[in-house]
Order: sequence, then C-alpha cells, then structure tokens
Amino acid sequence: MATPIKEWSKLEVRAVVRFLFSKGTKPSEIHKQIPETYGEGAMSRSRVYQWCTWFGEGRTSLGDEPKSGRPKTSTNEEKTTRVDELIRCDRRMKIREIALKLEIPKRTVHEIVHDTLGYRKMSARWVPKMLTEDHKLQRVEISQRLLQRCQQDNASPQNYFMLSPHFLVWRKSRPGGDFQANNNLFDNLITGDETWVHLNTPETKRDSMTWKHPSSPVTKKFKMQRSAAKVMATVFWDAKGVILLDILPQGQCINAARYCSTLDRLKKAIRRKRPGLLRRGVVLQHDNATPHSANLTQQWLQRYGWEIVPHPAHSPDLALSDFHLFGPLKRHLGSMAFETEDELRNWFDNLDVDFFRVGINSLLSRWQKCIDLHGDYVEK
Repeated sequence: MATPIKEWSKLEVRAVVRFLFSKGTKPSEIHKQIPETYGEGAMSRSRVYQWCTWFGEGRTSLGDEPKSGRPKTSTNEEKTTRVDELIRCDRRMKIREIALKLEIPKRTVHEIVHDTLGYRKMSARWVPKMLTEDHKLQRVEISQRLLQRCQQDNASPQNYFMLSPHFLVWRKSRPGGDFQANNNLFDNLITGDETWVHLNTPETKRDSMTWKHPSSPVTKKFKMQRSAAKVMATVFWDAKGVILLDILPQGQCINAARYCSTLDRLKKAIRRKRPGLLRRGVVLQHDNATPHSANLTQQWLQRYGWEIVPHPAHSPDLALSDFHLFGPLKRHLGSMAFETEDELRNWFDNLDVDFFRVGINSLLSRWQKCIDLHGDYVEK
C-alpha cells in the first residue's frame, strides 16, 4: 500500500474528486480512494457525495462560494484599529459591548484593549471644585511666592535646598535621611484645621480586605452608615507633633468667637510645648474657612503679630491637615466607636515624629507641583 501524501490542499483533493467523477467512478469508490492517497481526514464521505452532486450539476469551480452576511475582520491589525476607534468614540464602552459590535470573542477584545493598546479603565477623580482660570492663577502665584520665601530664607551655602524658578533640588540633611528643608518659615510654621469626627465610623471596604484561597468561602460585609452624631475636632501641629487638640461639645460647630478662644488655648500650648517660638514669631497656616478669615480672627492675629501663610481658595490639596493628617485619622477611626477625647489624643501621641516632619516638608513639593500643573489640583 502506497504511503499517503502528507502535504495537500483542499483544492487538490477536490480536483481529484472531479477527475474520478468525470471518468464515471462512483462516489462510494471515490471515498475509498481519497484516504488511501491523502490519508484520513482529507474529505469526509458526505463531502465527497456533495461535491460529486455539484460536479454532476455542472459546477466547475473548486473554490468556496462567497458567504452572505457581514465580512469578518481578517487580520489582527484591522481588529486592533476597529477596537481603538470604538473606544475613542465612547470611552465608557465595555469589553462585552465591543465584542458584540465587532463580532469578536471577548477574550480577543480584552487582549487587544489591555495588552496591545495599553488601555486601563479608571474612574474620574473627584476634585473639590471646578477651578476657574483665576483660581489656577492665584494658586500658582501663591505657590511661587512661598517658594521664593523659602529661597530667601535659605540663601547661604550651607542651606538644605536651592530653588530656581522651574526646578527644585533638595540636599539630604544627613546620610540616609529624608529630604527636608530647614528655614525660618518651616521652623516657625504651625498648621491647623477642623474636621468632623463621627461617634461611629464604619470600616471601609478597602480596609476590610483579607487574603483568601480560591476555595475559601466568599466573605460578606454588611453595609453600615456613619452615625449622625458627631463632634468637631480642631488640630494644630508642627514638624514635632500635635500642639493642641480641641474638641467641641456634641452639637456645636466652630465660629469666629470660638476659633479665637481656640487660638488663646493654642498660644498657651505653644508657650508650654514650644519654648521660644512665641518670641521668634509664629507662622500660622490655615485655610480660608469663614471662622479663619473673619474680622474678629484677623484682629486677634494682628494683636499678637502672628504671620499667616497665604492660602488660595478651594485648595485642600495645599492644606497640610487635609492631605496628610485627616486621611490616616479617618482610617484609624474606621470600625471604631469614638467615646472620649483621650482616644484621639492617644492616637496622635503614638504617631512617630517623622510623620509630622515629612508632612511639613511635603509642602515644598506640593507648591512646586502646583506650579508645574499650571494651578490644577495636585493629586499626590
């Protein structure tokens, strides 16, 4: 028995079927001879009979007839181009919708979107306010003024950093130490702000994440709401730690008179915890909340000669407590029932001094990033 031909094409087998059929060979006999010559699987019995019928009806073409319906995408480049066009037209389109629209398997679409085109689906970033051009210009101008102030305070060769209009360079304070600045502004800087503290704060979904095996049962987390009962906490701190923690009685909120009373307590706390700072001159950073900018508060600050760090409107990303302190505080309070002031005070006392120092020094990079972003919000 002859060895079957290993390499063949469909057109070649069909031509042999036509040749044998034109000589009067029966379809059953043709089906016996095809496997002997081309091996099993070259053409099934039903296909041999089908082609013999077509040839008997006068067909001469050996190729496939054109199929009706929508033509399929033939190459990966064409698929990639069409997927990219759909995404650019609708950035919210899902993988499943793209697959249905282009009649491509979802797995193929997923590979094209993530591996070939490099798309990553992300939610929009929430920002406090849509900044106008005037807001952005104000943010840039204030950041530039503060950086220039730091430059003037560090004009001598032994300073920790140098500043040019568009480039900021830090020198390490000690081998292996963190980047930091040492100047009059930061030496005397105290920052403060208020935040609401709920008596019951549910744990966030992110903080409740646990490790599990594929076979582990799915865990459930019951949805909880923050308690309506809350108190307002005012925190003043510097590079060495918390100077004053003031918690209002439940149901009360801050106003100009109450804020001035808190500043009186802050002044006493500075005299006790930071000897010599009142003599050198306090530099206070707080935002533009109504109690902070009220005439009564301004009169108090002028009376004691405290310098105020200018703060642009709608800029929590440039307020130290907002972007550095209150986030970790709220995560700490997650799944906790707040009962006494001592619980908050103990948390602040347990923070390493480096936490506060890094926060104060991060102002430099924040101001520079604000300038580089032309006044837009600084995310990190």
